[in-house]
Amino acid sequence: MRRRNLLFNRTGLLILACALFLLVRMESDMIISDLINKINSLSGYVSSRKEEGITTRGIINQYMPVVGYVDSHYIETDYLTDPSYDYETRIEYIDLDETSNIQEENTEEEYIKNANMEEENEKKANSDSHEANTLAIQSPVKFQRSELNDFDSLINRFYTVTSITELKEDKFDVSAALDQDMTIQGDNSSPQILIFHTHSQEAFADSVEGDNSTSIVAVGARLAEILSSQYGYNVIHDTSVYDYVDGVLDRSKAYTYAEQGIQNILEQYPTVEVVLDIHRDGVSEDVRLVTDINGKPTARMMFFNGISYTKVNGDIEYLKNPYIQDNLAMSLQMYLLGKTYYPDMLRKIYINGYRYCLHFRAKSMLIEVGAQNNTLEEELNAMEPLADMLNRLFTGEKAYE
Repeated sequence: MRRRNLLFNRTGLLILACALFLLVRMESDMIISDLINKINSLSGYVSSRKEEGITTRGIINQYMPVVGYVDSHYIETDYLTDPSYDYETRIEYIDLDETSNIQEENTEEEYIKNANMEEENEKKANSDSHEANTLAIQSPVKFQRSELNDFDSLINRFYTVTSITELKEDKFDVSAALDQDMTIQGDNSSPQILIFHTHSQEAFADSVEGDNSTSIVAVGARLAEILSSQYGYNVIHDTSVYDYVDGVLDRSKAYTYAEQGIQNILEQYPTVEVVLDIHRDGVSEDVRLVTDINGKPTARMMFFNGISYTKVNGDIEYLKNPYIQDNLAMSLQMYLLGKTYYPDMLRKIYINGYRYCLHFRAKSMLIEVGAQNNTLEEELNAMEPLADMLNRLFTGEKAYE
């Protein structure tokens, strides 16, 4: 999205108001660079929403929750340095011989995420009046390697890149990504996969407040169960709370706290090769992220990459990630597998400028499953095709030839 000039009209006043809102919440040594990032993001969002015919008042009502999203997806400083946070790790170790029973229920939360660049396409693709009816394809037609070689075409086709960052060939070697081996190397005698939730309080349309069996935690538990019982992987499900501190929902440091927990788990279980952060997205209420797979209403998904790079700052040195290329390779190969077997299930891969918790292992993913207005049933149903995609990836299958 091209950068637009800021004018002193109603849009400019909106941006100024939001900038002041952010200003009072930020530490002094971060103010200038982060404020520019967020104003650029806000500017692009305002412009795109006005092009869709939404009034300035409507934008104000929609955007203020987005400010919280920008903050919650930003890791403030070095991790492991906050003495006020005393977390208690809660690990569910999925025994291969005794998988837990997962209740299929639900929770609630009014947390709307940042500018959804695909929103109009989602409305058309997911309206309640004509939901897609998709069967898992048994004899798929694979992508041709030659059609994936055009970098600009691939980015336009498969990616949504936020306005604060950019994805270029010097950051993302597509050919190497397609060649990369994604198989799990170790056997299942020791933990192989870690599933956790930076935002464990994320919930759904029919969730019960405070009941983890109806929140995103239940979705992660279902995925852990399927990967273990059906595919034989050794899975750890971390149900620790990283975004609810001292009885208060606080997303501003959730990634920092999550890093502390993940590091401790990986030190205890160094055989873990795969780290999956399972979320749900936040969209406008008139957008429905649902399709039908094998006769089941199923939440659509989005793979999310952070590349530790913004247009203003360049590479963010204090958010180093040695696995950016590996992370991008994993999400691309997963996306191609998903589009091959479940064509309507995946949204475009989302690229943002920060790091999140993707730097501990080469095989790391942040996965957004549905949104706040999906039901828990739709979310749980999505874990079957997701587990299938992951298993295909981890056993070396490629969706191109």
